[in-house]
Amino acid sequence: MSDSLALGNTPLSYGPGAGETAFTTRPEIVGAFGVVASTHWLGTAAGMRILEKGGNAFDAAVAIGFALQVVEPHLNGCGGEVPIIFHDARSGRARVLCGQGVAPAAASIERFAELDLEIIPGSGFLPACVPGSFGAWMTLLRDYGTMHVADVLETAITYARDGYIMLPRIAAAIETVAPLFRTEWPTSAELYLRNGVPAAATLFTNPDLALTYERIVLTSRDTPGNREQKIEGARKAFYEGFVAEAIDKFVRAPAMDTSGRRHAGLLTGQDLSTWQATYEEPLSLSYGAFEVLKPGPWTQGPVFLQQLALLKGFDLSDLDPVGGEFIHLVTECLKLAFADREKYYGDPDFVDVPMARLLSSEYADQRRRLVGKTASLEFRPGSIPGYDREAPYVVAQTGEQAVALGAGEPTVGPRGSVRGDTVHLDVIDRHGNIVSATPSGGWLQSSPAIPGLGFALGTRAQMFWLKPGLASSLEPGKRPRTTLSVSLLTRDGKPYGSFGTPGGDQQDQWSSVFFLRHAHHRMNLQSAIDAPMFHNDHMPSSFFPRQAKPGSLTLESRFSDAVLRDLDGRGHRVEIVDAWSLGRISAVSKDGRILRAAANPRYMQGYAFGR
Repeated sequence: MSDSLALGNTPLSYGPGAGETAFTTRPEIVGAFGVVASTHWLGTAAGMRILEKGGNAFDAAVAIGFALQVVEPHLNGCGGEVPIIFHDARSGRARVLCGQGVAPAAASIERFAELDLEIIPGSGFLPACVPGSFGAWMTLLRDYGTMHVADVLETAITYARDGYIMLPRIAAAIETVAPLFRTEWPTSAELYLRNGVPAAATLFTNPDLALTYERIVLTSRDTPGNREQKIEGARKAFYEGFVAEAIDKFVRAPAMDTSGRRHAGLLTGQDLSTWQATYEEPLSLSYGAFEVLKPGPWTQGPVFLQQLALLKGFDLSDLDPVGGEFIHLVTECLKLAFADREKYYGDPDFVDVPMARLLSSEYADQRRRLVGKTASLEFRPGSIPGYDREAPYVVAQTGEQAVALGAGEPTVGPRGSVRGDTVHLDVIDRHGNIVSATPSGGWLQSSPAIPGLGFALGTRAQMFWLKPGLASSLEPGKRPRTTLSVSLLTRDGKPYGSFGTPGGDQQDQWSSVFFLRHAHHRMNLQSAIDAPMFHNDHMPSSFFPRQAKPGSLTLESRFSDAVLRDLDGRGHRVEIVDAWSLGRISAVSKDGRILRAAANPRYMQGYAFGR
């Protein structure tokens, strides 16, 4: 690896005329007041509105998070979860806020055996964990924000009550699961099919969700005390009040799921009342002038750091960032890191994860020897004395439920099965606060809409295994090893930026490719997002039915024929997809007072703004 990596905002080496700034699909946003980037322009607008009203990056992130629940309901919702990573300018400290809820107290391997299930369904009530998103947003607002609950929910309420434009991909998702809604999930039909399948580019409202938010705002206002106490009142309305009561009552009736049978839920109001979002220290790895910070092994985030440790042994700066050798090395290192994810990662409150060893130079040196000139078709987790656990590996079969994810948004099956998910947001304010979050879960197609609330529960428990002794085996009160991941950067010891993407198992693939091109090849944020993308599905999927595609390598069609022949000749099982279909990255950066932001052009909805 080169001793000095590129600064990222100097002239680019990618594109026509090496050394000249490449064409980008949109400008890299530059300002000094504040910048916002997210997966939907309405989310970005909600965040910028808060900054203009005098709020900080934490206030803005919360407002974006709630707005995205409304306008991207096929990708996240109020019943879902969120990891958040941030730099607090006042304390100079980086922290992770865990908004991943835990498995219900009644959820055990034995209970699923009684139900004659060998794998947790991918939809319905059984895979629901405690909804963590709302609690995380309220905790962030209370501890680091400056505004009140009404301020950060105002835009989301307006979108839900008065309407937002229905995206084509939302309409397509609803159309896919419309038969399920009509025959099995009538509450979802009442919400999403009240006038038939909604047409793209029409206004759509969610009155029940607007009323839920408004009731929470009123509860907050009526709670005695200061701002922080009023925010706590809002949190309790969700986890101990009317929201928890509605969830507890609704999930008692069986609902159809991906098993082809109807099951009642295991989640209770008591599960909600005993859970709270928690803070933790981020993991980190130095890489040239950069330090990359990630959440712990209850997420797949450390995969990114393990990959970087492996790639330190190669000089990527001398490689073409859209060439065969670059793609091959990145892919082979990712395969090794993801194999370790399956063997070692899990909730560290329940599992001893050898994180220090996994991120050590000695371990990376040992594993790097496995990277050869040809593609590996083997599943090769490492070996660490004292940690000899099984790593489940099931090869995908042909059939509807084994279709691989080919884009950054869900592939939805007729019973609500989803592979991939999620939204993302990044904010930097004029004070130097940086916030990055990847909300997910509670998709409209995950489980029946809860009457009167306007949202569905999540399905993150499908990422547990129902075999004892694994790092991510199901246990009551345990966090599932989620795919959700966020990234924070420092450069030369100073806070530099954040980035992330939806995409399930692809999140730490697409985001690492973005980072490597920015760090090694001097691409600015927008150019690194625009560049042709790739990923693999060599690892077991985190989503039902948990299958792998050994040796797979999926690439956008913008790569040259010579590159595709090169990769095919190395033994990669190449699959070509649409030219602009992989990744939905957003990113922000800070260099002194100069702030920058960029967003994904794919699917024509992500947007960055600032001044």
